Amino acid sequence: MSSVSWRNLQNAAGPVSRETFDRLVAFEEMFQKWNRSINLVAQSTAGDVWQRHILDSAQLARIEPTATIWVDIGSGGGFPGLVMAFLLAERAGAAIDLVESNRKKASFLQAVIGQFGLPARVVARRIEDSHALVSTPQIVTARALAPLSTLLDLAAPWLMSGARGLFHKGRDYRAEVQESVHRWSFDLVEHPSVTDASGVILELSDLRPV
Repeated sequence: MSSVSWRNLQNAAGPVSRETFDRLVAFEEMFQKWNRSINLVAQSTAGDVWQRHILDSAQLARIEPTATIWVDIGSGGGFPGLVMAFLLAERAGAAIDLVESNRKKASFLQAVIGQFGLPARVVARRIEDSHALVSTPQIVTARALAPLSTLLDLAAPWLMSGARGLFHKGRDYRAEVQESVHRWSFDLVEHPSVTDASGVILELSDLRPV
């Protein structure tokens, strides 16, 4: 935590208040306590939650600085969904639905939302069963969840209704894109990750079956 700074957060996310930074620092402490008992992220990355998970998630706010209705699928330990909830609290009328079927992880998400009064809601269902329960989103996010082709299948009801996808991907993303174009047509913008030299955020829109 010694290297954590408000400037780091602003470099990743764009303009962020000092209050939101302080709340994210408190969230990281709460996360570490829960992670010791229910393994919210791999232990190999638990020692650097701020850089590996919080800042990596927060960069979505810079890519999409105005959208207010979000859904995060397979939220797990809250990345990027919970982090975006903290940042969206600064946008009037903004909210995010967190779709997570694992009961222990859903309980953690709910505890954080309650503790910090976040503009978020937990949908404790499988993604396939959540579409009718989620407010029609402008943005769909997912991180470390599934290959792109699977993500598109899961998010298709939203993406085909006008939402855009912001999906964290690693060094093999080009192969995942190539695999996906056999079944789907879409517009794609690649945003280099600001926290991982080999990572990207894939921005997908106008999804259509081939």
